[in-house]
Amino acid sequence: MTGKADFSQEEWELVREGPPTAGLVAAAAERGGSFRESWALAKAYTEARKEHGESELLDALVAEKPELKRYKTPEELESKGLGRLTEAVELLEQKATVGEVTAYRKFALDVAERVAEAHKEGGQQVSEDERAAIEKIAASLYPSRSE
Repeated sequence: MTGKADFSQEEWELVREGPPTAGLVAAAAERGGSFRESWALAKAYTEARKEHGESELLDALVAEKPELKRYKTPEELESKGLGRLTEAVELLEQKATVGEVTAYRKFALDVAERVAEAHKEGGQQVSEDERAAIEKIAASLYPSRSE
């Protein structure tokens, strides 16, 4: 099993910022609902803590407060944030087990989907823009599929 001790501080920060970044990308896809979306992100971490023991990597990740990296614009969030998410997955593919990488991808995508669902836009639970953002997040989580 892979844990926090298997990463340098810089590597761990890269891995840590992935799921919250996925949530921020989903939140930035539409205006409004930021309180509900922030609450959804926090709740995803709280619920993941309850599933303690399934993955040492995820246990270490959710034991810490989500680190929300700041970006100057939504465009920068999308380009740099999703780029760093891809880097995190590529790092995990080198250091973690296949199951841990799968669990990380699933958790990051779950965070994004929960954030997108937290506030209805235009009468829809998840807007077209949010759905498009989730597709970009998924592409970032599976970089080898987009080659």
